Amino acid sequence: MDHLKLIAMKFLFSLVILAIILGAGFDVSFGNVFLITIVLVALSYALGDLMLLSRSSNTTATIADFVLAFAVIYFMTDALTVGDNVFSATLISTISLTIFEYFFHQSVARNLDGEEERKGNVNPTPQLSTEASEELYPYDEEE
Repeated sequence: MDHLKLIAMKFLFSLVILAIILGAGFDVSFGNVFLITIVLVALSYALGDLMLLSRSSNTTATIADFVLAFAVIYFMTDALTVGDNVFSATLISTISLTIFEYFFHQSVARNLDGEEERKGNVNPTPQLSTEASEELYPYDEEE
């Protein structure tokens, strides 16, 4: 259930950001913005949020999301539209999405860490301890 909420949140925020920048700013149709958002959210959630974020830091995952978002938005906008400012539209959109992704990764980390704890998939660290007693020194100091 947590994954569904996270994907829905990511989709809605990405759709709004891309609709404002690509749709209103660069005259990309809403259908094309919707298609770009679906592809981008599916790829970035699977690769960036689930795989990379769990194995690295927020900064690394955000940089990877920047590269992925730039590639997806650039190639899809270039293929789906006839605009001549594809690079500018892609760069502005990608920077805006990257700012959102930085904060979204914090939410993903909080929600998915709690999910692993509930499932019990976390490998517990053995509770090791040492004992100290008088027997460690078998010779009396009085002798």
